Formats: sequence, C-alpha cells, structure tokens
Amino acid sequence: MDRTELAHEEVRTARGTRTGVPVVVAVHSTARGPAIGGVRIKPYPSWRDGLDDVLRLSEAMTMKCALAGLAHGGGKTVAVLPAGGWDPRRRTELITDIAEVIDGFGGRYRCGPDIGSTPEDMSLIHRLAHGNAFCRPESEGGSGNSSAATARGVLAALRAGLRHRHGDDRVAGRRIGVIGFGHVGRLVAGELAGAGATVLVTDVDTALAGPAERAGARWTTADLLTEELDVLVPAATGGLLTERAARNCRAELIVGPANNQLADDSVDRVLHDRGITWVPDVLASIGGIVHAVSREEAGLDETAANARVDRIGERTTDLLDLAADRRITPLTAAYRMAGPTPAPTPPAGPRPASVPR
Repeated sequence: MDRTELAHEEVRTARGTRTGVPVVVAVHSTARGPAIGGVRIKPYPSWRDGLDDVLRLSEAMTMKCALAGLAHGGGKTVAVLPAGGWDPRRRTELITDIAEVIDGFGGRYRCGPDIGSTPEDMSLIHRLAHGNAFCRPESEGGSGNSSAATARGVLAALRAGLRHRHGDDRVAGRRIGVIGFGHVGRLVAGELAGAGATVLVTDVDTALAGPAERAGARWTTADLLTEELDVLVPAATGGLLTERAARNCRAELIVGPANNQLADDSVDRVLHDRGITWVPDVLASIGGIVHAVSREEAGLDETAANARVDRIGERTTDLLDLAADRRITPLTAAYRMAGPTPAPTPPAGPRPASVPR
C-alpha cells in the first residue's frame, strides 16, 4: 500500500520520558468505536521503520474489527527498541512510558499484547492508563494470554480453507509447513501434529528445534515457501509473501496468524492466478481480539467466547465463496465483506505529539 494514502485519525510519536525509547501509537479509526490493537516491542533499524509498521498494523486492525463484527476500530502501539540491545531490567520503566502515551488518547484507544508484550504488561498499563488494556491475567479479571484464542481462530480458518479446496476439513495425512514457532505458531503446529498431519516447522531461532520436535513436528531448515505442501502457515513476522515468493510457492493453501503477510497487495493477485488459496491474515488472525472483547466487554464465559472464535471458520467460508462466485481475489473479497471504513472522526482539541530527534 502507498503509505501516503493512509487516513489515520491520529498518530503520536514520543520519546519515553524514562527510557528514551521511541513509542509510536496510531489510531486508524474510531468510527465504529474505540480503536483496539496490540503493543509491539521490538528492535527496528530506526523509529521511522517502527512508524511505518504501526501505520500498516493499525489500518489492518480496523479491517479485522469490521470482519469480526466488533464495535471497534483499529489502533496499534510500537515501542522501537535500539538495534544494539536493550536492558530488560528497565522493562517496568518502558511499560510505564508506553502507558503514558496510551493514556493520552483518553480511552479512544485500548491496547492488548503483541510481539514482545505480555498479560503482565497489560496489567500495568491497565492500572496506569485508566483501564484501557485487554488481556490482563485472569487472576486480575482479564481474559489472559490471547495466543490460544488466536491459534483456535487460525485452525478454524485452516479447516474452512481445506473444505473449500477439498470438500472436507481432514487434517490427518496432510503435509503442513509452519513458518515461525512462537506463541501462536507452536500451538497451531502442536494441534495439527496431534490431529495426524505431517507438520514441518522452521524458525530463525534454531534453539526451538527441540521444542518443535517434542510437539510432534519435524524441524527443517528448508525454505517452506518452495516445499510441496497442502498448507503453509505463516506464523512469524509480516512481509513474507513477496511477488517472487508467491511465484515460487508450492503450497495449495496459505493461512496463518502472521500480520501483513503480503509484501504488497498485488501479491494477492499472483497467488490467485497461480491457483493458490490464500486466507487473508486480517481474518485468520482475529481469534485473540474476538476472545478478549467477548470475555472482557460482552461478559461471556469461556465456552461462549470460544464459540465466537470458532465462527471464524464460517466467515472464512463466506469469504472464499464470495471470491469464487464473483471471480475476485480473497483480499478483494475481504474488503467487500468489511465494507467501507467510515470517514475518520478528528479528535477534539489539540494533537500533542513529539517526534524523536
């Protein structure tokens, strides 16, 4: 996407007063309700790279909320750690810096955990930012770690993708590759292996080979993008599916939790033209936010919240059927299902922001 065409309601970039770490918060839309989105804490080459990431991720969150039928828009937080390393003993200071920026939105943005952040971090943000954080530990009244619900939603979408292609959602005997063995990737891989699939796993962290094999998967250093697979599960960071990767990909179906899987929207057309079914990540990865909102805002119990997560499978079927019936790509179908994003509502008052120098 052309970043110059983005229409975010508000973007704030501030250097943490305690740590000096740049904290970027983007609110893409509050037209349907308060924006929600995770807190990502990771190194970037520069704070501008973190800014670019937060713009993409917050925009995608608006679409996720629309596809999930939630009364929310999209937002995101990125804390840009120095590339040379970070002292973990200063974590409380960092989370306090993050909470300070989030609190400045006055409830227009509520956060949750993402790469590099935890339910315990959400507990501190919840206290410091007037309750505007999801997924605190269950012992504190939150819905806890969102990884299980995200994985549950991915599996529901994956089975729907199999039914679309093969008429049944059988996992046993299928060859499935999982790229990324993080919190969600390991849960997905373990479930698939337990259901009888041959699961190949790769990750940049080779220390995860042992845990992957204990989960019933096979560790590999091969490029899973070029392996002959029934299903490819992108479960690492975004931008994996470049045009070149799409032209070399040998999987029949791609569905996974990684955000912003396409390096460019045009890759969706390349996959489509090659007969590869791609379930857009803006649908496949929404299990965590559906579960958190269902538990913490709607007050549903675990069974009812999980039932809502399982409906991601039905939404995936609707999306793939729409794409087939209209002869459009899955991403185009996702945009149609989400509907147009209402015009941004400018926040009242001034927009204080400081840019790291």
